[in-house]
Amino acid sequence: MDSVRDADGVFVLDTGSEDDTVKLLRKEGATVNVEKFTPFRFDTARNRSLELVPDDGDLYFCLDLDEVAEPEWRKNLEKAVAAAPNANQFLYRYVWSKNPDGSDGVVFWSEKVHGKGWKWRGAVHEVPIPARGEKRPAYAYGMQVTHYPDDTKSRSSYLPLLEIAASESPDDDRTAHYLGREYMFAGQYDKAVAQLKRHLSLPSATWADERAASMRYISLCFSRKGDNNQAVLWAMRAVAEAPDTREPYLRLARAFYDSQDYAGVLYAANAGLRITQRKLSYITEPDAWGAALHDLLGIAYYQFGQYAKAEAQARLALSFGDDERIQNNLRIFISAQNIGAN
Repeated sequence: MDSVRDADGVFVLDTGSEDDTVKLLRKEGATVNVEKFTPFRFDTARNRSLELVPDDGDLYFCLDLDEVAEPEWRKNLEKAVAAAPNANQFLYRYVWSKNPDGSDGVVFWSEKVHGKGWKWRGAVHEVPIPARGEKRPAYAYGMQVTHYPDDTKSRSSYLPLLEIAASESPDDDRTAHYLGREYMFAGQYDKAVAQLKRHLSLPSATWADERAASMRYISLCFSRKGDNNQAVLWAMRAVAEAPDTREPYLRLARAFYDSQDYAGVLYAANAGLRITQRKLSYITEPDAWGAALHDLLGIAYYQFGQYAKAEAQARLALSFGDDERIQNNLRIFISAQNIGAN
């Protein structure tokens, strides 16, 4: 509530909290309605929330209770409106997660600022769409929202909602991708592989980065099934699909590591580290921009007796945060150098 004081009004639809959320929001000045939805769907709830908001607004900004709008969000949004007066949707920087050291983790552009007469679509991973006409998006540079997820919350309803969304929109490539990923998270690897391959087969699945992500997830599924050959093959396909992103190289390095192919690890890790520009999309993964590639590269150098290089990579890995296993590796690398010197 403190983060959105600059809004002309704050309207909340509570769909089932069992604590003091409603009381606290009203105390802070929000207009709160309470309704439950059975079965629950995100698009139904969001569309109902829009019905409860006065229709005299120019822009509507959807914010969840685990999100915080960073200072000067309105000032930067107004600048964007002035620069793009014909836009009916504004994208802003969205920090979905934080790393353990407090730095930004997964970051991408979110699209929850829109004009009048819009509706939400999708049981989950819902998106706003204009009731009439086309989207005319623009970027609200400087506007940022930070997400503080509650990792204790259950995801039990998430997979069934994705299955509903996929059945309702079988040709929607983004939903197919999300569903395959969720099967992977749930450990249902055969279903995940089948769904991710379906995503890749859809005519609308043309975004190379997302296609590469599906290939990476297929590779990871095969790794967890113990099929290292297929894991390497699909990781290579991911690299070929999006060679300008780090994430496929990390998946390939890990697949080579599982196969004890340390020459492959050297290639994949070095190639990944040569990419220094991180994209602003939900596809990026913090691991690829942290210690992992340096860690794997150090292990590979050690296997080939290049102990000084192994030490250097272990130190670089530790610069992202202390890790007992990497600390132990560093001691081994230093000891190997000393033995060689003697």
